[in-house]
Amino acid sequence: MKSSAQMVAEARARIHELDTAEVMDLHGRDDVVIVDIRDVRERQKTGWIPGSVHAPRGMLEFWVDPDSPYHRPVFARPDARYILHCASGWRSALATATLADMGFEAAHLRDGFTDWLAQDGPVEMPDDDERR
Repeated sequence: MKSSAQMVAEARARIHELDTAEVMDLHGRDDVVIVDIRDVRERQKTGWIPGSVHAPRGMLEFWVDPDSPYHRPVFARPDARYILHCASGWRSALATATLADMGFEAAHLRDGFTDWLAQDGPVEMPDDDERR
């Protein structure tokens, strides 16, 4: 059996990883789309990177695929640079590798939202009604 750690290591060996400082420098650019693949409950609890797009991990491939009935136009921008993130960089590494297998170019935030918080990156929090 292959472990999840092995799968993440294999994914990281073939994808483009960005450190937190690099993503902070890119944050806010019109040609950069930061994609938060965390569960909605994680976002409600810890907030999100302002301007990021929420694409839950379970729907990501379907939202990216232009032939899918679930396709989202945000993933059809030929001028955009896509950067995925999760909490610690494991899920986003796997997701980025899967998207690469589909022919979709993306990078990921290597150390995840946890490091974004530790580096004092900007965070948007939900309204009180959204936290319920």
